[in-house]
Amino acid sequence: MLKQTPLNAAHRALNARLVDFGGWEMPLHYGSQIEEHHRVRKDAGMFDVSHMLAVDVGGEGATAFLRRVLANNVDRLRGAGKALYSCMLNDSGGILDDLIVYFLEQRRFRVVVNAATAEKDLAWLSSQIGHAAAVAVTPRRDLAIIAVQGPAARAKVWRALPESKEATEPLGPFFATQWGALLFGRTGYTGEDGFEIMLPAADAPALWQALLDAGVGPAGLGARDTLRLEAGMNLYGQDMDESVTPLECGLKWTVDLESPRDFVGKAALLASEPRAQMLGLILVERGVLRAHQEVETRGGRGEITSGSFSPTLETSIALARVPIGVQPEESARVKIRDKWHTARTVKYPFVRNGRSLIAGLVSSIR
Repeated sequence: MLKQTPLNAAHRALNARLVDFGGWEMPLHYGSQIEEHHRVRKDAGMFDVSHMLAVDVGGEGATAFLRRVLANNVDRLRGAGKALYSCMLNDSGGILDDLIVYFLEQRRFRVVVNAATAEKDLAWLSSQIGHAAAVAVTPRRDLAIIAVQGPAARAKVWRALPESKEATEPLGPFFATQWGALLFGRTGYTGEDGFEIMLPAADAPALWQALLDAGVGPAGLGARDTLRLEAGMNLYGQDMDESVTPLECGLKWTVDLESPRDFVGKAALLASEPRAQMLGLILVERGVLRAHQEVETRGGRGEITSGSFSPTLETSIALARVPIGVQPEESARVKIRDKWHTARTVKYPFVRNGRSLIAGLVSSIR
């Protein structure tokens, strides 16, 4: 039996195509993945991400606990509402999960972890409590999460919830604020502006309907994947896992190796050199780039971790793990159905805030 979010009935009413995603019944699309993608880039779309798990970490030892279990440094969370992207690592430096942590108030944080790894994450966090005094790790299965993304996202949220504007309009990127029972985070996974809204699960259907009435269209997992790929954002289980370190998947910026603070996996990262790096790819010839396709570069062989047709760029793009030393805008080849196709390496992200960051390169290869 697949798990269902509080919005499952709403998805069915909109004739969503529902699929198994990590044990959850989730909408793949509501009729057209491409239209949903463009809606988010040009206007506003919303995603049910209630399958992800919010975990509250509190108590006298909460800050010390998070200093140890996160590769990024929670001491950077100065001021209530500040958010931080980080990974949790194993002792070998491999990635257990990537997450966002919000500083709610003194000695109280909220961590949002991925759905497929939620139970594993909870078990691992619980196993680490012995290293910190007076800390409580509490899964918030009573909450739902709706992400509203796109250039018109905030304005349409305020149309749906006009009284929230005063509290949420001052929010800067990667900040959050509590408004009644709702936590608004100016965060997301699409490369666009907007809010991720955490609220009591029982209240989620009413908010979903209010957003529909305000002109926010629903979007499914398909559009979410092409949007995050264009934005150059890693997907756990594809672009990273426990066999890969943050230094090998473009996430070095999320790791604090400079401070004297120790954390799980730090010693391993300091003792070893990255075995590979992450670069973007654009396909020069016709075809579609997909995960696990072999890549050939001047520095040796690599592999695509995520690939798809980009609706915004109207060409095929990918993230690929390739040998150290390969540079952006070099020639490469990708094996598609046993034939080699010409590609170019590129620095990602490909698209951000509705704008192509590689327009010149795309034009030159057409």
